[in-house]
Amino acid sequence: MSAHTIEAALEEAALTLQAFRDDPTCMEGIARFAAAAQTTLKRGGLLMSCGNGGSMCDAMHFAEEWTGRFRSDRNPLPALAFSDPSHITCIANDFGFDEVFARLVASYGGAKDLLIVLSTSGASPNILNALKEAKKRGITTVALLGKGGGEALALADIPIVVPRASTSDRIQELHIKVLHIAIETVERALFPRDYS
Repeated sequence: MSAHTIEAALEEAALTLQAFRDDPTCMEGIARFAAAAQTTLKRGGLLMSCGNGGSMCDAMHFAEEWTGRFRSDRNPLPALAFSDPSHITCIANDFGFDEVFARLVASYGGAKDLLIVLSTSGASPNILNALKEAKKRGITTVALLGKGGGEALALADIPIVVPRASTSDRIQELHIKVLHIAIETVERALFPRDYS
């Protein structure tokens, strides 16, 4: 029974990855995401990321790869995940949980920055409000989504929707791959010696 469960999970993950690779909009989305991140960093902008639950963990993972290291040592790059519990609980207490990310976009974001949101449903009100706030401020947005993309699909400049998957775990597995590929693509362009 256990071996069957393991094999079935790996098979489902492989099929989801193949569906993603076969979708030209997904592949184009990664390229556009990487190009937007590179442009942001080259002009001195900030990479901002946010999500709920496991998606917040992925947003934090994304940010630390820039400020720390990914493949090799290099200069740190400006990235910030909206994950500080004091900020989030303060905003949630005073303005409601739906505003926790939008207020941080308003606090830190400007037109030269990039906002990356992660949502397996594309329907989280705090994610939607962050996208709307970014649009008001002329901030380019990337949305890593699932389950058809939800309302976030129409709000993001660069939406990337994981196809086929109906569960958050499979969707998040592809999200982390997209984040890592975008980081590697930018690093290869900005730090080619690290990949020679």
